Amino acid sequence: MGTSSVILGNSRRMLMIEYLQKSDGRAELRDMVEYIAKNEGNTDRKHRKSVYVSLVQTHIPKLEREGVITFKHGIVTLVKVPDDVTVYMETVKKNDISWSTFYIGLSLLFFLTALYLNNLHLAIASLVYAGVGVIHHRKMKRI
Repeated sequence: MGTSSVILGNSRRMLMIEYLQKSDGRAELRDMVEYIAKNEGNTDRKHRKSVYVSLVQTHIPKLEREGVITFKHGIVTLVKVPDDVTVYMETVKKNDISWSTFYIGLSLLFFLTALYLNNLHLAIASLVYAGVGVIHHRKMKRI
């Protein structure tokens, strides 16, 4: 399994990398746990402990083995992030839409306009955007 798939394959690892990038590549584990819990929408003590355990037992060792981070004395340090990970770190906030949703919505708009104007070129463009949206959606799900 490549480094990028190790990172992209889990939302907590993605959040770890995101937090480290925002923190100039270095962060205390407890601050990272708080950040991840907050992003997951649950900051109660039990959930934070669950995040902590999963980071220490699973995610940190996996990222250390891949050479992405180091972990010493409660400090996580970012060593490197593969280029393709940065490309796919599309952060969709609660009220935002994903790129795949945007493309599919745009294709629907093009299709309706094509019907209204009886325009074959717009109909073809709508199919292209629908295809791009579906491909992007599947690629993001696989990652």
